[in-house]
Amino acid sequence: MAEAVPVLPRPAHSAASRGGFFLWRDNDLARVENPLSFTDLGVPARLSTLLEQQGITTPTPIQAATLPDSLAGRDVLGRGRTGSGKTYAFLLPLVARLLDGERARPRKPRALVLAPTRELVAQIKEALAPLAKEAGLTVQTVFGGVGQNPQVEGLRKGADIVLACPGRLEDLIGQGHADLSAVQITILDEADHMADLGFLPAVRRLLAQTPKGGQRLLFSATLDQGIDVLVKQFLVKPVTHEADSAQSPVAQMDHHVLHLNREHRLQVLVDLATAPGRTVVFARTKHGAKALARQLNKAGAPAVELHGNLSQGARTRNMEAFHSGRATTLVATDIAARGIHVDDVALVVHADPPAEHKAYLHRSGRTARAGAAGTVITLMLDEQVKDVRALTRAAGIKPTVTRVNDPRHPVLAQLAPGQRVIVEGGYVSEVADSGSASGGGGGRSGGARRRSSGGGGGGRRTSGGRGSAGQSSSGQASSGNRSGNRSGSRSGNTAGGNRSGQGRAGANRTR
Repeated sequence: MAEAVPVLPRPAHSAASRGGFFLWRDNDLARVENPLSFTDLGVPARLSTLLEQQGITTPTPIQAATLPDSLAGRDVLGRGRTGSGKTYAFLLPLVARLLDGERARPRKPRALVLAPTRELVAQIKEALAPLAKEAGLTVQTVFGGVGQNPQVEGLRKGADIVLACPGRLEDLIGQGHADLSAVQITILDEADHMADLGFLPAVRRLLAQTPKGGQRLLFSATLDQGIDVLVKQFLVKPVTHEADSAQSPVAQMDHHVLHLNREHRLQVLVDLATAPGRTVVFARTKHGAKALARQLNKAGAPAVELHGNLSQGARTRNMEAFHSGRATTLVATDIAARGIHVDDVALVVHADPPAEHKAYLHRSGRTARAGAAGTVITLMLDEQVKDVRALTRAAGIKPTVTRVNDPRHPVLAQLAPGQRVIVEGGYVSEVADSGSASGGGGGRSGGARRRSSGGGGGGRRTSGGRGSAGQSSSGQASSGNRSGNRSGSRSGNTAGGNRSGQGRAGANRTR
């Protein structure tokens, strides 16, 4: 049984109780004249210093709201959309709690983080790594799609923190390789997505194996699909924080609908995908994502795919290619893309409009992360007009609708300014893997051809805003996004996430 942590009372004027939940009114934080620091919120000095060294100095709203409670040992229910900074909101109290404790015993972790997908587990590990190193903590990931022996060995040696997908963790517990009886703090990330995937029964079984005296933090965009029952069963008087609901419109996003003919769909996608910067394109099915990635590569837009039919190795290689900029477009399905984190995605394209509004908002959350700006485009065919109108109305947004009768319509240059660069052959994985390559093409040796975007040259896109055609936005530029000067960002420079890709500096031909 984990030791009970003293729970400090909230100031009487700042909280209200409702049905067993304590609600902290996060808009009170907006009235603080000076921005809070992590130290002000109670983060141990050695961890806040480490964050400062990484350039992280000002907490996001969800961090500022939840950290005082989570660091005090309270159970917390955090509601905030993807990209709001919730990863550090739960990692900081997790590491702080384990700082001065005893080392983990074999097969008995001291902390557990449950997440719905392998990609999300990997990204949590990446964010946790420097904090764990500073604290001298060991971390073990547990997920399917790969061999279990390295995971079993890591658990046998004694891991302080286990980051896991529910299915594989249950398997290893059933085989006697893991025991949750020593877990002091349990975190559920993207609980709503775990509900979508049918993982809640496994989550309940896993939570039931953790000590009742342990701390529990749950982060979810919504409380439907049985998540409210989970909260009532396993969280003790949780304090609820809702800094930015995934159900509300996102002010930082520019929403557009392009009403086009079916024969122009691919040409419009190619035009958008060959603009400077990172683009995420969503397809509704795994087959559709694979086919679309192949078509984009054939047309000269370096693309990789992400969907459930890929092996873990192929998924990892494709995400690395997208992170590095060797592939500049990621074509994904809803489930596969949930939880992925890529900074500076300036454009999200719904090639297939999603079936319901929550999926639209989660998809769109791949851009405008952590307060940055971003553009969201939905491609709408004649037969989809009614559904898209209902979708956007339910999502609470009012998109700008443009009829596009020509694949070179000027609106494309306005939404994604800059010279289009065609890379002959697109992107092809260096590893011969039937599931890793995103499509055909002639490899990496093809030269890049630049063509005018029809009046959009010279624009800049940064993580702080979206420049219009012929103008530059005021945010700070960063590598790998639409921040480079659009007239030359794809010309063969290999720095950062440049669209030319590393090793592709072939002869450029303007057309």
